[in-house]
Amino acid sequence: IATAHVIGHALARRSGLPWIADFRDPMAQEGYPADPKTWRSFKCVEEAAIETARASVFTTPGAARMYRERYPSRAAAIHVIENGYDEESFAGLDAEALAHEPLNPGAVTLLHSGIVYPSERDPTQLFEAVAALVGSGRISRDALRLRFRAAGHDAMLAELAQKHAITDLVELCPPIPYREALAEMLRADALLVLQAANCNEQIPAKLYEYLRAGRPIVALTDPRGDTAATLRMAGIDAVAPLDSAPAIAALLESTAAAVATRRARLPNPDAVAHASRRGRTEALAALLERVTGSRAS
Repeated sequence: IATAHVIGHALARRSGLPWIADFRDPMAQEGYPADPKTWRSFKCVEEAAIETARASVFTTPGAARMYRERYPSRAAAIHVIENGYDEESFAGLDAEALAHEPLNPGAVTLLHSGIVYPSERDPTQLFEAVAALVGSGRISRDALRLRFRAAGHDAMLAELAQKHAITDLVELCPPIPYREALAEMLRADALLVLQAANCNEQIPAKLYEYLRAGRPIVALTDPRGDTAATLRMAGIDAVAPLDSAPAIAALLESTAAAVATRRARLPNPDAVAHASRRGRTEALAALLERVTGSRAS
């Protein structure tokens, strides 16, 4: 929230205490915010925070790189602390998942858990790819399911499914309690990521929970973006551009076959452990010590 940085700036100025500006994602971006007046306000707040905070934190390497290029004199004060998952939240869920059947016995179920934004996570080409696969007979209609949990735009998804004649393959599910959502991830045949190229400097926070779930991951995102890079570091190479139906179709076909024969790649355990919030907290603690131990950036 932009005003958080206004408050941080004011408190740091009045108290003389060191201030860390935790940006998370980029603020003033090309075309965002869409309203010119709001964009200028974001840019003003952003400049004040970057120039005066002892350190500025972003959650992805791409976002940090963008801001180091935008504010080269403050490059050394810009840091990356990625999102992560809480191991405690998964306590007992692994054994529980093993005791249950798959989400759809006999079919490969791809689960997308969380909001589907019409622009940044546009599933149009995904639905077109699924329609092409079943229409050509490359995948049987009863062999694949797309499950969207708490997508937030069910009407849009239902309309797309109807348009492409795949309503029987698409499951639109309501929100459920957090641990139940994690348990569902553990039971899915594969977990689905949607991230457009205009979000290359952002990584969905749920990606880290996906990694911890230890299931195959199918990423429909720009191979050049941070989301794809994070998955590659975890040993996952099932990536296709979100805006290419042919590439998505090829990836879904190969993934369905790999899952059915238990050959699908799983996240590397070392990468999973590194993505825990305990590890992220250690990085934050080190930054706090650095900032409070010296007035220099």
